[in-house]
Amino acid sequence: MDILEEIVAHKRVEIAERQRYVPLQQFVGEVQRMVDEGRPASMREALMQSPTGIIAEFKRKSPSKGWIHRDARVEDVTPVYQANGASALSILTDTAYFGGYDEFIQRSRAAGVTIPILYKNFVITDYQLFQARFCGASAVLLIAATLTKEECRHLQQMAHALGLETLLEMHNERDFDYADLEPDMYGINNRNLGTFVTDVENSFRLASRLPDGVCKVSESGISQPETVRRLRQAGFRGFLMGEHFMKAEQPGEALKQFIEAL
Repeated sequence: MDILEEIVAHKRVEIAERQRYVPLQQFVGEVQRMVDEGRPASMREALMQSPTGIIAEFKRKSPSKGWIHRDARVEDVTPVYQANGASALSILTDTAYFGGYDEFIQRSRAAGVTIPILYKNFVITDYQLFQARFCGASAVLLIAATLTKEECRHLQQMAHALGLETLLEMHNERDFDYADLEPDMYGINNRNLGTFVTDVENSFRLASRLPDGVCKVSESGISQPETVRRLRQAGFRGFLMGEHFMKAEQPGEALKQFIEAL
């Protein structure tokens, strides 16, 4: 069993247990009220209109690196990300492997964050989509490697019904069978989720496989402004960066310096 298989197996147990204590019915009414009030700010539009396209990630921990910034407080970091030019945010909400919580998105919104927020987790059930909408996310990550194509199609349709956009994450040739599902954003993950080895060249290799005119997002392993410039030339409009900022004492300041260098 590789790391991704282990995480997904744990996620199924975790969700089943959570549903026993917090049934969907407890928050479906509030989610419906939120849906009736309108959609959150569009992450796709924010990236397509941005001159930088930086998706700044709040990520305290990872399976491969352990704790990156254990004491970071989301209500301190994410408003500064916004103030210093992030086009959107990504917030890890997986607890066991990434030290995250749904409440991190709620606390970001309470701290004044208004830009789009990606619910970054291993989404495999409708229940998680309701969780994402309930806590204030704008979009959800769907990982091709963890879903059948029909499961992915269903989750995308449900996400859209709840007013959420989708970022479909692909990593290799097999995953590109999912591209015709037409997600709001097409992500290429430079990190192999089975081994956690990262290679930014993956985005360059696979960019031509994506349709023209869509919102392309390069994820993971980006640490140099020159890499972002090259990726933009290759057609990417979103650049998901977490570890590079989060390993700094002041992640928001690290973002500011990166954007200034762009």
